[in-house]
Amino acid sequence: MNKKITIYDVARRAGVAISTVSRVLNRSPYVSDLTRKKVEKAIGDLEFIPQVNARKLASKQPQIIAVAVPTFTTPFFNEVLKGLRDEIQTLDLDFIIYNTGSVNPTENLRGFLDRGTPDALIIFSIALDDYILNRLRKIHIPVILVDLDYPDFDTIRWDNYKGGYLAGEHLASSGYKRIGMIQSHRNARINEVRELGFREALAKHGIPLNEKYVTAGVSTKHAGFSEEAGYEAVMILHERGDMPDAIFCNNDTQAIGAMMAFRELGLKVPEDIGLVGYDDVKTARFVGLTTIDQKMTKVGSLAVKRMAELIYTKEKNPARTQMVIEPELIVRESTKNR
Repeated sequence: MNKKITIYDVARRAGVAISTVSRVLNRSPYVSDLTRKKVEKAIGDLEFIPQVNARKLASKQPQIIAVAVPTFTTPFFNEVLKGLRDEIQTLDLDFIIYNTGSVNPTENLRGFLDRGTPDALIIFSIALDDYILNRLRKIHIPVILVDLDYPDFDTIRWDNYKGGYLAGEHLASSGYKRIGMIQSHRNARINEVRELGFREALAKHGIPLNEKYVTAGVSTKHAGFSEEAGYEAVMILHERGDMPDAIFCNNDTQAIGAMMAFRELGLKVPEDIGLVGYDDVKTARFVGLTTIDQKMTKVGSLAVKRMAELIYTKEKNPARTQMVIEPELIVRESTKNR
């Protein structure tokens, strides 16, 4: 009774070859219904649990997707990974998360690839250098890049310019005149692109983005995309002695930190100051934050769906897909018409 049950025991019990048991385990269509039922009964009678590695070797198809992210503790990546998890549960696949960290994500991703080749790989929001790109081209595994734009690979990216533009257009058309922006700590590409869209929307309404209203927090946690950084940035603006009448934050967690600073300073939202975030994380809905919806859960789901297509396709060199996710303005109670 203590003996470990193997595929050989299942084959003997069902009266079939080992290869037949393997086909049943891997859901091959090349097994008759009668034979499949015999094997499944033997599996049930023996309480056989197949090893994942054995199934992977037998099927010669990827079974485990590696997901590389700079962090998995922020609300943004929680939403992304939720979509990934929900979608992958519908497939015969599993995934592991590799957290590169937000300080040296590119260097850490390089080290991850040097330690071995995963079955398949999804990379979220990590800058890729020439070394990593060359490795990805040579290892011949399904790869999807999210929040990155490289034509050699399947990509899903957000239209950050449009998101910034929507925020600027909303604040300007709502009557705000002295408009500021809270950036992240590092000089990230998304900062530049969102700020460009934001500035151009304001300029269309004849409103300059005054540099004294543009700042970032001191905290480097999550590269400045944190509540602490949002709180600090508002306090820096306060110390300058000229608070704007509306602020656009680079993400929702910054905006939530900014709300706390406003309360301490006796400023009411939106009566005294308007506030717009970015992402539309779950908390934003409960605090009435006007924000830009990036559809993060949908993106996680789309990444897995596309990966499944790459894994199960019969084509040796499938055409690359480049998807662009359009952001959407979500107006709530943190802004008002003036």
